[in-house]
Amino acid sequence: MRWRNCIFDLYGTLVDIHTDEDAPVLWVELAEHYRRRGADYHPEELHRAYLRLVGEMERGMAPLRRDAHEAHPEIQLEYVFQALYREKGVEVDLEEAVAAGRLFRRISTEYIRLYDGAAELLGVLRANGQNVYLLSNAQSIFTMDELDRLGIADLFDGIYLSSDYGCKKPDRRFYEVLLRERGIDPASAVMVGNDGVCDIRGARAVGLSTVYLRSNLSPREPTPEADYALGEMDLRRVREILMA
Repeated sequence: MRWRNCIFDLYGTLVDIHTDEDAPVLWVELAEHYRRRGADYHPEELHRAYLRLVGEMERGMAPLRRDAHEAHPEIQLEYVFQALYREKGVEVDLEEAVAAGRLFRRISTEYIRLYDGAAELLGVLRANGQNVYLLSNAQSIFTMDELDRLGIADLFDGIYLSSDYGCKKPDRRFYEVLLRERGIDPASAVMVGNDGVCDIRGARAVGLSTVYLRSNLSPREPTPEADYALGEMDLRRVREILMA
């Protein structure tokens, strides 16, 4: 086989998702969640406080292709949800803050689903003796829950989420931590993703082969220079490429 190590992006590559963090119902229900635990917020007040705290934590970080589903990938949002309690004089542990964050994510998610053939692709690659890794610009408190609910958490040999490392694709440091920890020779690895900058340019910078997959979540951009570039979602074709 050409590649022993297959690295995947998540949202827009394996998972289709749509979120709306400005939906009024989100802030109404989240404010009620906080109120029941002693932190009394009006929904609009809670929304403003959330945005302010995120902005404070992100100060000095350069935004890149931010979508709601990426959810501020360089920071750890559980500390924002904990700080929202603290601003009302309520102290909670991180477990309670994570619970609030996951409620936030579930209410704000209009839909989440696997692309056709995603689970089968991961399973077949592993059965073929290839290592499968996830490298995603994402929040751990959201994404680990979503991987479990989608039934694919156990289909990866390693999961790397940007909120755990303080950097995100296309930063080469994020790629390099996976390569270093797993002892991967870049020549033996391929990156599969739907973003020409974060997934393809970033991977090429550290010597990885690349497969670009244009999906409904891809940024509007010219087709990037990848080893393989697919103009539409086609995980069956990706399977053929990776197993050649």
